[in-house]
Parts: sequence; structure tokens; C-alpha cells
Amino acid sequence: MQDHENILQNVQKLTPRERMAIEVQEMPCQDPQVRATNMQEVALGYSETQARLEAARCLQCKTAPCIAGCPVSINIPAFIGKVAEADYAAAADIIKESNLLPAICGRVCPQEVQCQAPCTLGKSLKSVDKAVQIGRLERFVADWERKQAAEPAQAGGAAATDTGRSAAPAEAAEVAIAAPTGKRVAVVGSGPAGLTVAADVRRAGHEVVIFEAFQKPGGVMVYGIPEFRLPKAIVREEAEKLERMGVRFELNTLVGRTRPLHSLIEQEGFDAVFLGVGAGLPKFMNIPGEILIGVFSANEYLTRANLMKAWDSAKAATPLYPSKKVAVLGGGNVAMDAARMALRLGAEEVHVLYRRTRAEMPARAEEVEHAMEEGIKFQFLTNPVEIYSSGDGRVAGVVAQSYELGEPDSSGRRRPVAIPGSETKIAFDTVIVALGNESNPLLAKTTPELKVDKWSHILVDGEQRSSMDRVWAGGDIVLGAATVILAMGEGRRAAASINAALAGKA
Repeated sequence: MQDHENILQNVQKLTPRERMAIEVQEMPCQDPQVRATNMQEVALGYSETQARLEAARCLQCKTAPCIAGCPVSINIPAFIGKVAEADYAAAADIIKESNLLPAICGRVCPQEVQCQAPCTLGKSLKSVDKAVQIGRLERFVADWERKQAAEPAQAGGAAATDTGRSAAPAEAAEVAIAAPTGKRVAVVGSGPAGLTVAADVRRAGHEVVIFEAFQKPGGVMVYGIPEFRLPKAIVREEAEKLERMGVRFELNTLVGRTRPLHSLIEQEGFDAVFLGVGAGLPKFMNIPGEILIGVFSANEYLTRANLMKAWDSAKAATPLYPSKKVAVLGGGNVAMDAARMALRLGAEEVHVLYRRTRAEMPARAEEVEHAMEEGIKFQFLTNPVEIYSSGDGRVAGVVAQSYELGEPDSSGRRRPVAIPGSETKIAFDTVIVALGNESNPLLAKTTPELKVDKWSHILVDGEQRSSMDRVWAGGDIVLGAATVILAMGEGRRAAASINAALAGKA
């Protein structure tokens, strides 16, 4: 048993060998049997002792490859060093120099393939699983800061914002804002890219208005990621911080046909526009039976549950489709979210059908493990070729074909090869298609000057400038379905370019 007290008292004197000997701190989680029946957050967060022990594992190497692995280039060794010293305020300040959404990124970003992948400690111990748990430490710092900000509000009462939401005191989240420039910037979409642009552009002194198609700000962080992985209160707080900075939200506003992109510049007088509308057009398999009642895209299914609270049957703003046995098609993070949500919405059995093996699944290993712990069944090397009905127009099951793995394809994963004659019928009353998303073509169709590729992704240069004058773009509408932190990285580049252009420097 390690002497944790001695480690923490002498953290600055630890040798690399002593740091490498400290065990990885496991994330405390709700019991699987309990969490499968509630919408509360699964991962509970590090204790202070755990956070400092995990931070003490960092070798503080001079090359800091973790920084290069971070899409927004957080000074990771510096903030971790402050955590080890229990100086959490300084750690938060360091993170916020580069990342304005640490409580979100610490929860949902795939650090294991980004900042943690090149970690020197992980490479020394020959396992990325043994790398310093950067994401968990980022979450700890962000949650510590949120708690400090919330305590005065709990004692003295929360202030109401002009959107009717309660907010922590303004002094808890003050941000230096330059003198007004008289310039106006429109941000279309309030996902991670849009929120990042809005913050950076507002800090430069420009007026900022965010146009959001849904009734709540946050984009995919609100409608796509479930409450049990990312509490919506955290996203709400980020929107409130922007409001306190002077950013204005126009919700329920769809830019495209009835409010053309041109009009923002030509009629409404915006000097720059950033497009961060995400990739919300779901992909389907184009197999027989996809139009049956009981077939959902993961987008629709998760939006009903997350944005409209279908899980709260007494107060839901949308009906809940009753399911007993659910098939989820796909192997990514969205498939895991949909499967785990179906379980929480009352399904007795949930199966994930995936045409490769677990080794090829693009979903985070942690999400797959959580799903398995909760009782979700995985049928690998299996894929539907038809969805059938019993004659009433509703799903009765799928005709599934078996596969074997062939040679690697362009993604580096072994290609699934169908086995002829292996089709079998499997009974299901609900099918959720979670095969990824494409870009919504609305903006491209209503704005011919906006150049896009064959998937309707907006084409941009290295500064996120589109083909249309005074219009920038970033996030999933450019990348395709990506991650929160990658979208934020594009947002930071776009904001820097917008600020330079409005200052006459570009």
C-alpha cells in the first residue's frame, strides 16, 4: 500500500521513478445496477486526494508531447503541477487561457486518443491506459471552480438572467473585455465551436449575437450528449457566462431559408459571420423497413430524450415510444449513448449490433465498458439487411447477416465481409440507427456562393475562412462529426482570424 500522505507532502521532491510507481487513480462511478435506472451522472469525479495523487504521476517532461496532442494547446504540465500543489485556482487560470469549456471537455473529450496518447508516462509504462489521466484532472479543476462560484449564490440567492435562467454571481466569472469597437459579429449555432468564437470575439470588444435553431443553447452538448454523461446545468452555465459578457442569444432562429445568410450581412449589418451549425443530418442504411414505426435515427431519439426530456413522462415535451427490446445499429459514441439511454427509458433488453468486433469499435473504451456493465448486450460481426414488420406497420425485428473480417480498409480497420446464407431473424420492437451524421445541406442550397464538398461540408482555408466574403466556418459543418475539443480548436482559429480582419490586420 502506497503512503499517499507522504507522497503529497513531498510531491515536488518526487523522482521520476517514484512518480511512475504511483497507481492510476480510477474514476469513482455510480453502481451499474443503480445508474441504469436513473439519469444522474455516471462518473462521480475525483476526490481531492485522488486528483493530487494523479497529478503527482506527471513527469513534468520538458518536451510536453501532451500539449501537441491537445487541439487547443492547453499547457497541461503547468496546470497539472498546480493540482499536485493543491493550487486549484492557478490550475483553472492556466486551463482557461486555452479552453473556455473545461468542465465539458473533461467529461466528453476522447483524451485517450488526443493529449493522453503521446503522454511520456504512458509510453514508458507501455500502455495509454496508464498515461496521466489528463481529462479527469481537467474535470476536477473545472468542478472545483464551479463549486467555488456556486457557494456565494447558494448563500445569497442566484441572480436571474434575461432568459429566465438563474446564474452564479457575475464576479465569479468576470472576463476582461476590450473597449467597444462598433463591429458586430453573428455566430450561427451555439455548439462548442460557436460558443468558443463568441467568447473570443466578445473579449476583443465586438458585439456578438448567437443564432440558435433550438430552444436552448449548447448544440450537440444539449441535444446529443445524455444527461448521465454531461449534466445540462454545466452547458447552461457556459451560456450564462457569455450572457454576462454581453453576448446575446436569439433562440428558435434558423438561418438559411426564411432568414438567409446574406441578410445577416446586407440587411442586418453584421461585419462578420461564423457558421458553426454542426452535422445534424443522420445517415441511414437504406435497407427495406427503415420507414416502419419504431425506427429512429439516434439524433431524433437522443434529442427527444435530452432536449425534450422524454424520460420524464409526467413533464415531457414530447411523447415517449414504448420499447421492450431495442436494437442499436452502430459502434460509435452515439450508438453507446442511444443504447444506454434506451435502457434508462425503460427497455427490458438493449442490443448493439455491430458488423466488426470490439477491437474496431470507434466508441471510447470507457463508454463501451460502462454499457456492458449496465447490461447492454453486444452482437459483434452482425448487421441488419432488412427490418421487418408483423403487418401492422410497426417494427417486429431485423433480418441480420453474419460477417467475418477481411483486409484493412482506408480507415485502417479490417473490412467486414458478409457471410452468404447466414441471415437470421431477431425479434425487436425498436430499432435505433446510429451510423453517424452528415452536414445539413440547407445553408449550401440557400447560399450558392458558399463552396462545399460532396458531403455538404463547408470548405475553408487555414484560418477557417469560407469562400464567401466575411463568412468563417468551423466545427462539424467543416470536419464532419468530430469531437467537442476539435470543434473548439477550429473556433479559436476562426475567432483569431475574425478579430484580425475586424482590426484591419488581415
